[in-house]
Amino acid sequence: MSAGGADLPPGHDPADDCCGPRAVSADEPLIYEELTPWWRDGALLLPALSGVLLAASLVIGRLDAERVQLILELGSLAAGAWTFVPGALRRLRRGRLGVGLLMTIAAAGAVALGSFAEAAALAFLFSIAEALEERAMDKAQHGLRALLALIPDTARVERRGHEDLVRAADLEIGDVLIVGAGERVSTDGVVEEGASSLDTAAITGEAIPVAVGPRDEVSAGSVNGSGTLRIRATAAGTDNSLTQIVRLVEQAHARKGDRARLADRIARPLVPGVLLLSASVALLGLLTDAPGMWLERALVVLVAASPCAMAIAVPVTVISAIGSASRLGVVIKSGQAFEQLGTVTTVALDKTGTLTRNRPEVVAVAAAEGFSCDQVLGCAAALEATSTHPLAEAIRAASSAAVRATGVEEHAGHGVVGTVGGRVVRVGSPRWVAPGVLQGDVDGMAAQGMSIVVVGVEEQVAGVIGVRDELRPEAAEAVSMLRERGIEVLMLTGDNQRTAEALAHEAGIADVRAEQLPADKADEVASRASRKPIAMIGDGINDAPALAAATVGIAMGVTGSAAAVESADVAFTGHDLRQLPLALDHARRGRRIMTGNIGLAVVIIVVLVPLALVGTLGLAEVVLVHELAEVLVILNGLRAARVQRDESLTHPTMPTPGVPQPAATSGPR
Repeated sequence: MSAGGADLPPGHDPADDCCGPRAVSADEPLIYEELTPWWRDGALLLPALSGVLLAASLVIGRLDAERVQLILELGSLAAGAWTFVPGALRRLRRGRLGVGLLMTIAAAGAVALGSFAEAAALAFLFSIAEALEERAMDKAQHGLRALLALIPDTARVERRGHEDLVRAADLEIGDVLIVGAGERVSTDGVVEEGASSLDTAAITGEAIPVAVGPRDEVSAGSVNGSGTLRIRATAAGTDNSLTQIVRLVEQAHARKGDRARLADRIARPLVPGVLLLSASVALLGLLTDAPGMWLERALVVLVAASPCAMAIAVPVTVISAIGSASRLGVVIKSGQAFEQLGTVTTVALDKTGTLTRNRPEVVAVAAAEGFSCDQVLGCAAALEATSTHPLAEAIRAASSAAVRATGVEEHAGHGVVGTVGGRVVRVGSPRWVAPGVLQGDVDGMAAQGMSIVVVGVEEQVAGVIGVRDELRPEAAEAVSMLRERGIEVLMLTGDNQRTAEALAHEAGIADVRAEQLPADKADEVASRASRKPIAMIGDGINDAPALAAATVGIAMGVTGSAAAVESADVAFTGHDLRQLPLALDHARRGRRIMTGNIGLAVVIIVVLVPLALVGTLGLAEVVLVHELAEVLVILNGLRAARVQRDESLTHPTMPTPGVPQPAATSGPR
C-alpha cells in the first residue's frame, strides 16, 4: 500500500511508498458506492485461499502424505505471494525499497532452505495483514463518502414558471429549488421564501433543528422540517459544501503531521537498515560451523525488523479521526492540523460572529423630553434607509414608522445627516452627536456592552439607541466546557473595551484584549503560540492574520469570510460552539492512539530482533507475532473513528444569519 495523497511531489509514484493508505487524487470524482461485503471483497480472495491451503497442508501433514502436503504448501505460498511480490519487484526496478521486498526475500530464502511451511505461513500472514489494512483504509474513507448519500438524486427546480424535476448533479448557481417537508436540500443556497427548520445533524453534528427563513443560508444534505422552502442555489450540484468537506478530508491525510513524519523517518531508512543487518548476520554466519543456521536466523531478523506496522501506525489513525471529525461539524484540513489540535492549551476567540450571532439588534432606546422612542427610531431609520452599516440594518428592523428623509449625506467615521419632516436630523456616534442630558443613559448602555447611536434634531439631542450583537445562547456553556478541560480562554476583538468586557463577562471570559487591529491580534496570538499551543477561532477578514499565526486556526466556516476560511487549518461548519470542545477531545484522543501505535510498533521490533538473533523464535513465530501486531495497530487506529458526543448538549441554538454580513462595530462609521 502507499502512504501518499493528493499533494504528492512531482514524479512521485504512490506505489513506491512503504505502506499506508491508498493515495487520493485531487481529480478523482466524488462518487459514493456501497462498501463491498468482506465475503465478496476480491482483495481478500487470494489471502483467504492462501490460508485455506495452508490449513489443509497442516491437516494433511498429520496423515504422512508428504507430496500432497508440499503441493498445498506451494499453493498457499503462491496465492499469498502473488499479492505483494510483483509490486515489490516493480518498485525494486525503480530503485525503491519497501516492506514487500523484505517479505519477498524472506519467503525466497525460506524456500531455498526447504522451509516451505514457514514460507507459506509468511506469505499468508503478510498478505492477509495487507488486505485487512487496505480494507480498514477503505472503510474509513467509505464512512466519509457516505456523506454524499445525503444529497438526493433529483431536485425540484422552478424554471420558466414551471416546476421541473432535474438531476441534483445538474443544478447550477441561481437555480430556484422547491424543497418540501421532509425532503433533503440538494445543494447550498439562500432561502428566498418560506419558513421552516432544518435537521443538520448528519452534517454538523447538531441534534437540534435550526430555524431558517428568508435570507438564511442552507447547506446541502440538510433535511427540511414541516414548511416548504424556495431556495436560490449558491453552489452547483457537484461543488457544494458537502462535496468540499469530503474532498478536503480525503486529501487531508496526505499532509502528514509530526507523528506521521516521525513514523516515516523511522520506517523508510529502516528498510535498507534491515537489509544490511540481515546480510551482515548471514555473512558472519559463513565464518561459523553452522552457516545454514545463521542464514535462517538472518531471514528471521529480516522479518522481525520489518517496519510496516510503524509505517501504518499513524495514517490509519489520521484518516479515521479526520473523517469522523466531520460528524462534529469540524473539517480538519491536514494530518498536521489534527495532531496540533490535540495539543492546544489556549483558545483565543474573536467576538463578533464567533461568540456573538453577528446580527446586531436594538435592545434599548431612551428619548429626551419632547420626543418619543418611536420618533427617535423613526428619524434614525429614515436616515439609515440606504446605509449598509450593520447598525443601520438593526435600526431599520426595529422601526415600524414609515418616515422618509431627504438630502441624506454620510460623514465617514461619524454618521449621517439629512432632513426629516423639515427638520435637520443627525445620527451618529456620541463623539459626533453630543448626548447632552442623556449622557447617563449612554453610560449605562455602554456598560451593558451596547453600541451607542445618538439622534439629534436641529440643535438638541432627541434620543439614544443601544444596539448589541447578542451572544450566541451556547457561548457561555462552550467557554465553561473549555475551562473544564484545562484550556485557557481569551477574547480578542476590535470593539471598545467597555463593550468587550461586558460581553466577555456574560460569556465567562476573564482575559480580554479589546480595540485590537488585525496586526495586534496576530501579534498577540503569535506571542502566545511561541510559548504554548494556541487555537484562534474567528470568522472575519480581520481575523485572517491571527488565524494564520496560531498553532491551529479555526474558521467559522458557515458565516466566515473566504479569507478567514482559507487562512485556517480547521473549518467549523456548524452553529453550536459546544461542538468545538468535543472536537478538541477527539483530537486529543487521536493523538493518544497514534502515540500508542508508534510505541507498539517500536516495541515489537525492539523485542523481536534480539529473540531472532539468538534463535529463540523461528521464522513462523516471528511472522505470526509481527503480522498480529500489524493487525492490532490497524484495529487500534480505527478506534479513532469513534466520536464521543456529550448527551447533555440539549438546548436549542439560535440560527445564525444566512447571508454573511460585515462585522458590527461600536467604533466610528
